[in-house]
Formats: sequence, C-alpha cells, structure tokens
Amino acid sequence: MPFLADSLSRVKPSPTIAVTTRAAELKAEGRDVIGLSAGEPDFDTPENIRDAAKAAIDAGKTRYTAPDGIPELKQAICDKFRRENGLSYQPNQISVGAGGKQTLYNALVATLNEGDEVLIPAPYWVSYPDMVLLAGGNPVIVEGSADQGFRVTPEQLEAAITPRTKWFIFNSPSNPSGAGYSREQLKALTDVLLRHPHVWIMSDDMYEHIAFDGFEFCTPAEVEPKLYDRTLTCNGVSKAYAMTGWRIGYAAGAVELIAAMRKIQSQSTSNPCSISQWAAVEALNGPQDYIAMSRDAFQRRRDLVVRMLNACDGIHCPTPDGAFYVYPTIDGCIGKTAPSGKVLETDEDFATELLDSEGVAVVFGGAFGLSPAFRVSYAAADDTLVEACTRIARFCEALK
Repeated sequence: MPFLADSLSRVKPSPTIAVTTRAAELKAEGRDVIGLSAGEPDFDTPENIRDAAKAAIDAGKTRYTAPDGIPELKQAICDKFRRENGLSYQPNQISVGAGGKQTLYNALVATLNEGDEVLIPAPYWVSYPDMVLLAGGNPVIVEGSADQGFRVTPEQLEAAITPRTKWFIFNSPSNPSGAGYSREQLKALTDVLLRHPHVWIMSDDMYEHIAFDGFEFCTPAEVEPKLYDRTLTCNGVSKAYAMTGWRIGYAAGAVELIAAMRKIQSQSTSNPCSISQWAAVEALNGPQDYIAMSRDAFQRRRDLVVRMLNACDGIHCPTPDGAFYVYPTIDGCIGKTAPSGKVLETDEDFATELLDSEGVAVVFGGAFGLSPAFRVSYAAADDTLVEACTRIARFCEALK
C-alpha cells in the first residue's frame, strides 16, 4: 500500500505474538491447545506489589509524571544497581519506559544513523533485529551455534566488528536459549570491546534473577568497569516480579544518552503508567521472597522439560543456565513426514504441524535466527508441561 511507510517493509510482526494468537484462535474454536509460546511468568504479581498499586490509586497518584520516570522509582533503580550489581548511577542516568522493549527501542532510535550496524548474537530475542531495522540500522547476526552452547566466541565478535558497528546487544541468560555467560566468558568478550572504542554495549539483563545451578549472573559494566561509559544496562520488573502487563522497564547509562532517550519518549508515549511506577518502587524496595520461590519452581520445571524432551525421537534439548525457556534442536526430525503427509522441511513446518496435530504451540527456531530448533516457555504448571511434552513425544514418534 503506497500510503504506508517504506520502513514497514523491512520488518515483520512478532512471531511469538503470532503463534500465541493462533493458539488462542484454535482454543476459541474448541480445540484443546497448550500454549508454550508466551514469555511470561504464570505466577500472580506478589501481593505487596499489588497492594502498593492500590495504595497509589487511593492516594491519587494518577497524574502525568516526568516523561521517563518518577524520582522515587529512579532512586530505587539506582539503589538496586548498587546493591545487586556493584554499579553506581545517579537518577539523571536512569530512563524508565513502558516495558523493557521501549527502553531498547528508544536507545536505538536515539543513536542509529542510516547504515550503522548492530551486532546481535543468534539465537536472539525476536524483536532485536526488527527494532534495529525500524531505527534505520542494519542488524548483523553473529551465530552462537548449539555446539558452542548458544554463545558467541571472542573471535566471532572480533571478526564481526567493522567501522560501522555502533552497538553490540548482549543478553544473558538468553531468550530463547536460556544460555548464560560466566564471568570469564563475558570478560573475554569485554576484552574485545575494549579494543574498539566506537562500539557501545546494550546489555539486556531482563532474566538476571532467573538463574539455576549456582550460575552467577554478571553484567558487562560490572565485569569491565572501563566499559561503564559506553554501556547501556537494561532491565525491568516484568520477569523478576511477574509484572509483564504492568509495563515497566528501565535502563542506566551515560547522561547524554539517557537525555536523548528522554527526548524520544517525551514525543512518543510520554510517561509510563503512574500506578505501575509506584508498584515498581515496591517491587525493587520491598521484600524479595518471591524471587527465590519462583526461581525454585522454574528450575524444577526446567529439569522436567529437559528430561522429557531429550527422550523424544529426533530432539536434543540442552540444559539452560537461566530464564524460563528451553531451545531444543530438531535435526533428527527435519526431512521426515508428519501424520498429515507434510514433509518437514523447516522448523516452522515442525511447529505448524505440532500445533495442528497435537495442539501444542511452540515458536519455531527460524524466528530466533538459528535453525532447526524450537522454543518452549516452561512458565506453565507442572502437569501442563507433562501433558505438552507427552504430546510432543507422540508427534515425534509418529514422524516417518
């Protein structure tokens, strides 16, 4: 349609939302569908946080706020970074947005010029490349294959950097693989970045608190303080506190960058929801019991899903370090024929046939830039996961 902007032709709708929507449509038709595509905790937001939101409403805190966050929330974020990450920021170095996605997008729009490159390790969160494209940049994919534990090496990072590289997006633990970088592995990457002062680091730490088996989370500016001035450290309350719908993300970085992000936000959405901001203050400052409880539940579910998927014909499921996803590879299923008669040529074929024949909704690996694989979100009840994995096993067994 000529009326629409040319930039829209460069991007695609979110595949995870598309799968979730298709699963909902089948449920509405009366199909028995198990959705394992949505990346959100299935727990209720903790009661103390809900109570803080109600108190904010009753206190009349329902007006506009500063475009990028109330002072109380910015201070709570500074305190969180100091307490948990050993990073010192001032409130004028903090940006609060309507979810983590907005803070990332604001930073890209504020910094990218036509032709600028952004390095993105694959498998990646589906939105990274499209946000770069919408902002006028060029995503450059660096593949962290399954035999590398879904991590990129320092040699790969070094080889991918050019004079046009502006950002390196880093996500650990990862969506979709759950792979995390140890302090030593991250230090090897930051050593490379020290040699290229024109490259900035965007660290997406959204799954910081969902880490298993003693995995020690660390973030680039913490591991290499010399990168502090050119690192944007991004996080939010969505995953850590089961607050996906509250839409509060935040980022910390250089004063000039945060000011530019504020300018973008002031002319687009303006402030995040005032009630959600006060709830986030309580999330960061209040009791933290929920984090350990949810982490234990997610680890139990991870172990269940990894065990059951590794028993399926043609599937290999690595054990993730964190987040609430597994990313099984399906080399042994590609080329086989589904019960419908469809030959599975891609992982998208696998996911489509699995949904149609067994009513299990997963996201195909091509959406995350690394095939053949699929992503399972195990943010679901244990019995639901058992039933879903049983159906996946049945589907794989039926392939010819």
